[in-house]
Amino acid sequence: MKQAPRQWYERLSNFLLSHGYERGMVDKTLFIKKSNSEIILVQIYVDDIIFGATQDSLCEEFVAAMKCEFEMFMMGEFSFFLGLQVKQTKDGIFLCQSKYCKEIFKKFEMESCKEASTPMPSSCYMDADSAGKSVDQTKYRGLIASLLYLTASRSYIMFAVCLCARYQANPKESTSKLQKEF
Repeated sequence: MKQAPRQWYERLSNFLLSHGYERGMVDKTLFIKKSNSEIILVQIYVDDIIFGATQDSLCEEFVAAMKCEFEMFMMGEFSFFLGLQVKQTKDGIFLCQSKYCKEIFKKFEMESCKEASTPMPSSCYMDADSAGKSVDQTKYRGLIASLLYLTASRSYIMFAVCLCARYQANPKESTSKLQKEF
């Protein structure tokens, strides 16, 4: 059974490649097909497929080809994916991570944190604090990873998150408390 996901991905990718799609250079689960000035993007995530194109006809063609080869069903336009809320309108596609932020606060018991106009206090000083009380390294690293994912849409927190990430090898209570301040 451990081979099943790998075999499924191999079969799907071979199918897409044989139908003129190219595998992404950086992300090997992204497939791209260009036709004149039109483009269709197909993203594979575990057993889900998300696709979009510059023309509806390319999407219809993709769906027809996939249904001939695989048993599948359409779930329609997506509104939530990997922590992103997606709103599609005639004016464009809008992404929001506010729900993801709220989930982080709840998961790491940070709901009572104070808001700040800047992501990090200007009077902040961090050091290794070798004498400080250690905190759960796994939980600290989980928080750092969650915050790093947020930096994709909130670049203004990058400095503060990276500063806190320096101490994930041996996190102390003082650095953990500091994170709750920003």
